[in-house]
Formats: sequence, C-alpha cells, structure tokens
Amino acid sequence: MTDRYAVFGNPIAHSQSPRIHALFAAQTAQDMSYEALLAPLDGFAAAVRNFAAAGGKGANITVPFKEEAFRLATELTPRAQAAGAVNTLSFTDNTIRGDNTDGAGLVRDLKSNLGCDPAGRRILLLGAGGAARGVTLPLLEERPAALVIANRTEDKAFRLAREFAGHAATIPAACGFAQLAGQEFDLVINATSAGLSDSALALPPHLFAPHGLAYDMVYGRATPFMQQAHAAGCRVADGLGMLIEQAAEAFLVWRGVRPETGPVLAALRG
Repeated sequence: MTDRYAVFGNPIAHSQSPRIHALFAAQTAQDMSYEALLAPLDGFAAAVRNFAAAGGKGANITVPFKEEAFRLATELTPRAQAAGAVNTLSFTDNTIRGDNTDGAGLVRDLKSNLGCDPAGRRILLLGAGGAARGVTLPLLEERPAALVIANRTEDKAFRLAREFAGHAATIPAACGFAQLAGQEFDLVINATSAGLSDSALALPPHLFAPHGLAYDMVYGRATPFMQQAHAAGCRVADGLGMLIEQAAEAFLVWRGVRPETGPVLAALRG
C-alpha cells in the first residue's frame, strides 16, 4: 500500500510541502502520498494520533505546533532536544519519534546552494524565538568565528546564548539591537517574524560586511530586512532553499534516501 505522510499546521493552505515531497517521491521512485492537513488549534495532538492510527508513517509540523509536537513525541533526537521543538514526526508501533530538520536545512542551503560556508565567519542571528533556537546549535557546530544572538528584548537573547554555551567550540554572545552599532558581520540571518508583516527591524547602519550575505527565513517576498541589506550592497537570500533542504532531510529520515534538491528549488523558483 502507498505510505501516507502529511504536514500539520494552522493555517496550512499556503504550504508548499505537498508539492516538494511529490517532486521528491517522483525523483526517487518512492510509493508515498503527502497531504496538507489543517489541525484545530485545540486539537493538534488528537489529529496527529488519528493520522498515525489510520496508518500514517510520518508528518511534518509547522506553525504553530512545533513546541506541542515536542511535547507529544515519545522519543526525541538530540537535535530536536536541543531545539526544544519538533518539525518531523515518525510513527512506528506505539512510538512517536520527534526530530528537527530546520537547522540542518539552513546549513545545507547556505553551503550547497548559496556558497556560504559558516565556518570562520562572523554570524549575526536576529531573533531569540523558536526559529532562532532551532538553528543555533547547527550553526555553532559549523565553527564560525563568532555567533551573536540579537533580539529586541535582550534578556531573551542572553537566555538563549547561555543555554547553548559549552555545546560547541564557539561560545555564542548576545545583545539587544542597539548594541549592534559599530559591529559588522559576514552573515546576517533574520529569524524573526518581522518579514511576515512587512515590518522593518531597528538595525544600525553598516551592519552588513561587503560581499556578505543577508538571509531571511521568510520566503516568497522581498522583506524590509532584505531591502535594507540590498541597499547596503549585501547579497540577499530568502528562506525557500531552507524550506526545501529541511524537507529533504525529513525525506531522508522517513525513506532512507536523500533527494536532489536543486531541481526542486528551480521548479519552485520558476
């Protein structure tokens, strides 16, 4: 029988995941289906359990359920444990295994698609919420020269930095946006949700190093952050590559084969 997979979210109609996984399945000759399912805000756990009981093999989890998926999982991978959130579930017997592929997807997009190896670079991570938490350890494991976490509420940035101190050779630093004045970074990653509402971040000038990269996790639009970086002469990228790469990592977890992401990225860009 065809193996069933799905993505759960609320809202979910906009999701590109069914198209991405359909392309992956066709490319790798996998007998599987993948659908987008709207989970009630107060009924996520029941929706996932019902899907698994009906024979579902795995699921992706998106906003706003990643933290709830973390609590639902009966087993967690080390990277899910570090992220404090789950975006990939696998169902076997009575086990719900939680994983987080976001950080791996970001790093792979940076290195393979954008030619930006984080190793030895000065990195600024904007935001200290779930999106930032999910990528902090994978970025640190790439051994950057520095990783600074900056947030509007600097206490939240300090808490996140302290949590990951000692997990890798690079020790993260933290500050508020105002304290970024006079600093310059090779790679600036926007992990805030500001781009979803077209809000500008109160960033000081001269933040972007010449020939650096500004990366916004939001995709499908030129956000104010991207516009600011472009005006400063910085190369910019959105999060579509990260979306596809984290999906490929989940596909590998489920099917044991890694699809080629280049053709899928080109198809979605087109």
